[in-house]
Amino acid sequence: MKFSFCWVVFLSVWAVAGCDLLAEGVLQMECHDSYFMIAIDLPVAEQDFHFEAVDSAGVYPLTEQYAAECGYSINVLPFVGYVEFRASYLSCHTEKKGNLFEFKINLIRNLEGKVVTHALNRTCSPLPWSPREVFCEVNYMEVTVQHEPTCQPGASDWNTLRPVYVSPVSDWQVTFHKPDDQQLQPMNFTEARKQGYAVELIYGRILFRTPYGQPDSYNTEVNGVPVEVVHASIFSRQSWFVVMIDLFAACSMSQGSFAGGYLTWKTPETLYSSRGSMKVSLGINGDLVEQEVAEQRGFIVNEDNSTLEISIPYKAKGGYRKSHVSGGLFVFYLFNLYVKRVSMDGETVVRSYRTLDTPLLPHPLVTEDQTVLQGGVFTVFLGNVPDDMELTSIQLNGQQFKLPLPSDSTFMITEKVQPDNTYSYTLKMLFSDPLVVQEFSKEHAAMLHQLNINYTLMVPGGSEPYHYTTSVTALLDVSPPVFEANCTASGITFMLVHQPSDYLWEFSIGTDLLTMELVTRRGYIMSNNSQTLVLTAPLHTPGYVYRDVSLRGFYGTFEILVRDGDTSKVRASTVKKCFFESREFIMCSTDGMMTVAADLSGVIPSGQMPVNFHLYNKLCVPNEVNGTRVLFSIPVNSCGSVVKLRGNVTYRNKIFYTLNNLPSDDDQGVTVQCSYPLHGLSRLFSVYRFESDTEGKGTIIHDVQTTPVVTHTEPTPEPKTTTPTTTTAAPQKTIIPNYLPAHHPPAHYIRVTRVHSLPNVFYRGSKGYFHAKQNAIP
Repeated sequence: MKFSFCWVVFLSVWAVAGCDLLAEGVLQMECHDSYFMIAIDLPVAEQDFHFEAVDSAGVYPLTEQYAAECGYSINVLPFVGYVEFRASYLSCHTEKKGNLFEFKINLIRNLEGKVVTHALNRTCSPLPWSPREVFCEVNYMEVTVQHEPTCQPGASDWNTLRPVYVSPVSDWQVTFHKPDDQQLQPMNFTEARKQGYAVELIYGRILFRTPYGQPDSYNTEVNGVPVEVVHASIFSRQSWFVVMIDLFAACSMSQGSFAGGYLTWKTPETLYSSRGSMKVSLGINGDLVEQEVAEQRGFIVNEDNSTLEISIPYKAKGGYRKSHVSGGLFVFYLFNLYVKRVSMDGETVVRSYRTLDTPLLPHPLVTEDQTVLQGGVFTVFLGNVPDDMELTSIQLNGQQFKLPLPSDSTFMITEKVQPDNTYSYTLKMLFSDPLVVQEFSKEHAAMLHQLNINYTLMVPGGSEPYHYTTSVTALLDVSPPVFEANCTASGITFMLVHQPSDYLWEFSIGTDLLTMELVTRRGYIMSNNSQTLVLTAPLHTPGYVYRDVSLRGFYGTFEILVRDGDTSKVRASTVKKCFFESREFIMCSTDGMMTVAADLSGVIPSGQMPVNFHLYNKLCVPNEVNGTRVLFSIPVNSCGSVVKLRGNVTYRNKIFYTLNNLPSDDDQGVTVQCSYPLHGLSRLFSVYRFESDTEGKGTIIHDVQTTPVVTHTEPTPEPKTTTPTTTTAAPQKTIIPNYLPAHHPPAHYIRVTRVHSLPNVFYRGSKGYFHAKQNAIP
């Protein structure tokens, strides 16, 4: 469909931009090539406002209908709080002063019950207009042509002129044309204005403007594209000749289509007669660029079957995005598309301003587990959050937290703006945080740390929240637990802080599992609660290994084994070695060695110093002597020891002293003995080597009352547990003439498994005495 014309208009604009601060929003006022624009950022909740046009004659409220008739458009995007006001250069109340067009607009707002008026004024300077200018705005069509005729009517135009000749009226009139050469009755300009049309001779131009949907316009399709057309002619009979101007406007009514990530708008190219194709420039929000530049920005411009197709990437810069929650998260995009087409002969310029939007599109959020196991911190990234949504709360393993978080929170969330104008949130939380679920995974043979996250996001002003859930896990190798051990004056204390994986392990002392029955039987002290396990092994209890025994003291070592709960295989151990000092002690090992340190000061006459010491066998002398203190280490069945069977097997010997080379009273000395359970010595009489299933119980019996000596270690911290009590051996009758029953409580005894670094063989000295081998005691 092509249309010819004889009279054309000339329009131009020089762009001027400004920016002022307007109350709560930013105001932009700009002069564009065919209109003046005001852009305002208003609060989303503010809807009570309107505009007024002002000229020298008065103030005019711009209602929807009046704005369309007078060349104004008001576009409100309430979901982003954006308002755009556009006014044609030939709008009703624009005043021309010389070569300048002056716009006076009032913005009326209701702020907290008070009416506030903002006067918005701007002057724009025009550029030369083309002979014919057509503007397809969102709410009206406008065409202006040059006032002077540029062509003569042809023979086919006389049918159009015929009604003029039969009309007796000489004033300017307008008549409308419909398809199939249907022509309506003429009307004067005053009557046309009453019906919503603007027909004027202004500034050397002939102006015709009409809102969409008027009775005299019609809709059709051109190449499958819906088009609204208005075809009018204005004429005036002047004496014997007629002046007639043909006005025609056709605007694409395409609402756009969406496919493949592009929003496509179409318009026929053949609506206006011109020589050759039309040059295209386009942009978003009035920012026109050449076609080549637009294509570099991702736009696609095609001409197919005489139809211009413009495809906009749905994420193109300059568009508006709106989020919507309805059973899921959706977004749609809105664009204010501006297209300018100029004929190759320069006689026709067609401008189209269309607001296009996409359908609701699913908008998936993205999460990324950025956790580094070595750091021990969960790091969870949530991205692609629309900029019109906000994170209001977060649920972690069922516990809800509102945002912003308090300063004492055990985790943190950081917000960041991404290059594509979306937001991201990064959550950081320690593996050890009490909120984190920890449990052992047999499948992976590792400790599983799990964090279930539920994000709650809201669209401001929306009623339905959007919940987004994700879960992150971390598998950590499980290491056997380690006890903390400390020396005390009376033994060694072990402490274990419980971990969720403790149920995987068993603890043992040697081959015996650590149970309450074992603790009771051996005399340990143990407390076990939900936080810690504390075990105290008194010095006199089984499980110790002694080294470097001397009159100065000895080293005691205690070990707790950690075993796999399924295989009982030893996976780790905690060994603690402590030095203990004691004036008297006795050790009865499983291999039949009696090691005893005794103090004879209580049985030696006051002021006397013995010259030597011996046992029943006078040839058995001490390994070490220090004043009245002596150290012996002998096989239990040597040096004249007496064996007694009564439920237990008891080996007794006695330490004697000599004063000034005179023997002591045979009844004075210190009796020492080791007792073993008879059932543990089943091999004693079938093998040559002494071997006991358990350590023996040793006793030191003084013939005269002695002052108890405090046992302590150096430098050992103060004991944290109760010092074990001393076991007293009851006096027993014997047939040995030189054996006397004890008159005093026995000294401390120590039951041991084995004594290291002590001799179990002797050699005869030069005087016939038995001595331990050299270096037997380090």
